[in-house]
Amino acid sequence: MKKILIANRGEIAVRIIHTCKKMGISTVAIYSEVDEFALHTLLADEAYSVGGNAPIESYLNIEKIIRIALDCGADAVHPGFGFLSENSSFAQQITEAGLIFIGPSTHAIDIMGNKLSAKEAVAHYPIPMVPGSGDALTDVTSAKQIALEIGFPVLIKAAAGGGGKGMRVVDRIEDFEESFERAKNEARAAFNDDSVFLEKYITKPRHIEIQIIADQRGNICYLFERECSIQRRHQKVIEEAPSAVVTPDLRERMGQAAVNVAKACNYYSAGTVEFLVDENLDFYFLEMNTRIQVEHPVTEAITGLDLVELQIEIARGKSLPFRQDELKIDGHAIELRVYAEDPYNQFLPDIGTLVEYREPTGEGIRVDSGFLQGNTIPLYYDPMIAKLTVHAPTRTECIQKMKAAIDAYVIHGVKTTLPFGIFVMDHPAFTEGHFDTGFVPKYFSEEKQIEDEERNSWFAAKIAGKLFGSQQKSIPQGNALKSNWTRRK
Repeated sequence: MKKILIANRGEIAVRIIHTCKKMGISTVAIYSEVDEFALHTLLADEAYSVGGNAPIESYLNIEKIIRIALDCGADAVHPGFGFLSENSSFAQQITEAGLIFIGPSTHAIDIMGNKLSAKEAVAHYPIPMVPGSGDALTDVTSAKQIALEIGFPVLIKAAAGGGGKGMRVVDRIEDFEESFERAKNEARAAFNDDSVFLEKYITKPRHIEIQIIADQRGNICYLFERECSIQRRHQKVIEEAPSAVVTPDLRERMGQAAVNVAKACNYYSAGTVEFLVDENLDFYFLEMNTRIQVEHPVTEAITGLDLVELQIEIARGKSLPFRQDELKIDGHAIELRVYAEDPYNQFLPDIGTLVEYREPTGEGIRVDSGFLQGNTIPLYYDPMIAKLTVHAPTRTECIQKMKAAIDAYVIHGVKTTLPFGIFVMDHPAFTEGHFDTGFVPKYFSEEKQIEDEERNSWFAAKIAGKLFGSQQKSIPQGNALKSNWTRRK
C-alpha cells in the first residue's frame, strides 16, 4: 500500500494525511468547489476535484471518487468519518474495483448500520440491552401497546439513524401518536428509511463508549472508555478518557461486552461500541459505529497509539502488535469540538471567515484542524473547525490545561464553542464528575441564562447599594457582574 485516497475533507482528512506521511505513504485528496484551496488539499501529495459543493455532488459521489482513485493509481481508500464511512455499498464497490477499503467488512457495516439488526446479532452474547421492541414498528396502535408494556418514558428511535435524527422522547401516552409520526417522517427524510423502534428511556444516562481495535485474524482488544455525555442535540461536544465514574471492574465488563459486539459481526479495523450507563452504573448496549470516531484523539492520548496507523496496518493484513494485558491508561485526556456555532443561540451554526486564527501550542496540547487563517467555513458541511485535545497526569490538571488552551486559542470572525468549553470546565457538576447527557438543558439552557443574568443583576444591585451608602456615589450600570454566559463572547 503506497498511495491512499482520502474520501473526506476537513480535519479528519488532514489527520489521516499526517499519519500517512509518517508511514511514507503518498496521499490523494479530493475536494468540492468550495474546498479547492482547503488545508487538506494543500497538504496532500495530489488533489482532484470531485464535483460541486453539495455533498451528493462531491463527497458522496461514489462513482467519481472511485474513478479518481483508479486514475491516480491509488491502492486504497480511507473514508474517515461521516459521508461514506458507514456506507456498505461504497465499501463493496471499492473492493470490487480492486482497491483496499480501510475499514471493516461490508458484512459488519450492514449488520451494525441498522440498530435492530445490531441488537439481533449481539443477542447471542451476554450483553445488557435496554428493554424495548425487537422489531421495526410501522403501526401506531401496536406501537402504543408496546410503549405501555415498556412503561413511560419511552424513546422512539430511527432504526437506520444516528445523530439524534428520528429520535423522540415521549413522557405521556397522550403525546405518543404525534411523536411517533414525527420520528418516522424525520427518519424517512434523513435516511430514506422510516423504520423506528421503541426503547425504555433511561433517565439521567451517561453516554460512555468503548474503543475497540481488531485485526483480520480474530484478535480484538478494547482501548478503554470515553465519556461522551456533554452533548447538544444528541451530538457530542466534549469527550474525555477515562470516565470519572468508571471503575476498573466496570471498565473490564464493558470492555469485554464491546469485544463480544465485535465478535458478533466478525469485526476488524477500528470501531466504537456505545453504551448508556444509568445512575446505578448498570450499562446497556446502544450501537456500534463501524469507523474511526471524531473523538479518537483522547484514546490516542491515554494509550500512546495511532489509531489511523493501526487501521492502515490492519487493512494491509497485519496482526495487532499488542495484547490486551499490555495496554495501560496513561493520565487523562479531554477533547473539545471547536464548532463555528453560537452556544448562546442554541448552538446554531455561525458561518463566516476566520479573520484571525491562532491555535494553542505546548506540551500535552493537540489541535486537529482543517482550516487556516483567512479560510471561510462552508455552509454545506458540518461546521467543525477543529478538535482541541489536552493530556495531563490527572483529571484536575487536565481541566486546568484545557482552560489555559482555550484562553490561548484565538478565533475571530465567527462565534465558536470555545466559551462553552470554559463554562463546562468551570462548572461544579463537571469538575466533580456528577453529570449526564442532560447537562446542557439543565445548566446551559436559555432559561438558565436568563436566571443567571437576573441573579447576577440582583447581586450587582445589592453591592451597588452598599457602596452607595458607604461612599455616597453611584456605580455605573456597565459595571454589573457578568455571568459565565457572557464573559467570553
